[in-house]
Amino acid sequence: MQLDVFLKQVSLNHALNVLIWHLAQAGIEIAELVRQGALQGVTEKTASTNVQGETQMQLDIRSHELALAQLRASAVVAAVLSEEAESPVLFETVDAPFLVSMDPLDGSSNLAINGVVGSIFSVLPNTGIATQGEQAFLQPGQLQRAAAYIMYGPATLLVLTLGQGTHVFTLNHDSQAFELTQQNLAVAEETSEFAINASNQRYWQPAVQRYVNECLQGADGLRGRDYNMRWCASMVMDVHRILTRGGVFLYPRDSKQPARAGRLRLLYEANPMSLLVTQAGGASIEGLDDILALQPTACHQRVPVLMGSTQEIRRLREYHQQAQA
Repeated sequence: MQLDVFLKQVSLNHALNVLIWHLAQAGIEIAELVRQGALQGVTEKTASTNVQGETQMQLDIRSHELALAQLRASAVVAAVLSEEAESPVLFETVDAPFLVSMDPLDGSSNLAINGVVGSIFSVLPNTGIATQGEQAFLQPGQLQRAAAYIMYGPATLLVLTLGQGTHVFTLNHDSQAFELTQQNLAVAEETSEFAINASNQRYWQPAVQRYVNECLQGADGLRGRDYNMRWCASMVMDVHRILTRGGVFLYPRDSKQPARAGRLRLLYEANPMSLLVTQAGGASIEGLDDILALQPTACHQRVPVLMGSTQEIRRLREYHQQAQA
């Protein structure tokens, strides 16, 4: 079943269906640039940095431009918040029904090693961007109308939720269309796998130190089974593995840069990925509170993220509660 047919069957909101179709088209265009790589000159670093102070790759900028063009062409988007722009980009259609937050190219440092990268999108209702300005984007993640990521790997995958389960579509390169290949993903409640950047271990809070130490003790420790650790330096790839075979993805609060509560951006990384994981039966917290319940305070706000299998996230929440008691 192709994406457009699926959308007509599950959603009665024509404008939302149009928006998702244009997101998919942006993904098809970005996938071709990723596939060409150095042949298109998009794997080189630029002399510029984004609002986060991170060095931009050529493909970061091209992906941002391609996604903006598709979202503008949809005529159902009023404004876009992007990791690659300091302020939201307002379209002429300021009264259109939706706002989109996006990370146009997640994991771009992987381009140098031909690793997996992706694009992340969050769709919110437009509550009045014309009068509220960027404040209109500061909505809790539970108000998202849709969330998606597109993963550029051996196959190009669109992983989508409209609030009715999480589904996977695979790009058919012959027809240039996304086709439904997995419906209603379910995150395994238990897991023997975790993803974390272990190089930051000395900066972690006690609750995360405790959890990871128990995992590393394996069958000889409290947990009574061996664990595997994975880390791809791409949120899209690490979260996709959790959706596919269970596990937890951990980017916790740490003391390495005390001014930052976490590393991942709430509006265009943590919120859309949390909606995708929870719609697949998983859980997502910042330590104590559910990610989707957080009230954003800034467009590029960063938060800690712990997401994945429900039993493991429950344990991590309990460890945080005990550490604060």
